Amino acid sequence: MFSGIVETTSSILSVQPDQGLLRISIKKPSEFNDLSVGDSIACNGICLTVEDFNEDHMVFAMAAETLQVTGWTVSDLEAVTLNLERSLRFGDRVHGHIVTGHVDAMGTVVEFYERDGSWFLVVKYPDSLKPYIWSKGSVALNGVSLTINAVGENTLSVCLIPETIQRTNLKDLAVGHALTVEVDNMARGLVHQSNLATMENPS
Repeated sequence: MFSGIVETTSSILSVQPDQGLLRISIKKPSEFNDLSVGDSIACNGICLTVEDFNEDHMVFAMAAETLQVTGWTVSDLEAVTLNLERSLRFGDRVHGHIVTGHVDAMGTVVEFYERDGSWFLVVKYPDSLKPYIWSKGSVALNGVSLTINAVGENTLSVCLIPETIQRTNLKDLAVGHALTVEVDNMARGLVHQSNLATMENPS
């Protein structure tokens, strides 16, 4: 589990196809000094497992489900900068919202502009996510916990404060760029239960 509060960003050093996987090496941040093999780290909001590491880099494998959802290929990942967050520990404060690292889909930037010191990001998302997106709800974009300000026709709008712009890779976005989307897990549970109730008690 994660909070959606990005700790730092780091670059992908190499990408190697390995049968149906993509094995990626990411530059290890100096503050990540408590790693163990098997740890979970959210990389652009995707929960990945540390396979190996040293003082310079960390190695992860992206499996079939991740590649299917993101559509990423070797060329998509070369020289990319990722948002990174280590998993929560019991007793930690949760400053964002509970993020699982199980990305639902990819979104597309349709607007990104600055006004009065804040940045406004409008993202188009697939029809399948509509039941989980509403104004003042939570969403994770590239692993960043954000509050939805407004909802349009298959779009959501969020406001980014200067700290978010400085700390994350969202500042590098432009119209047409893709980013990962994970809906609020509580919203997912509520919709699921509502659907079950409707199936069991049809009107």
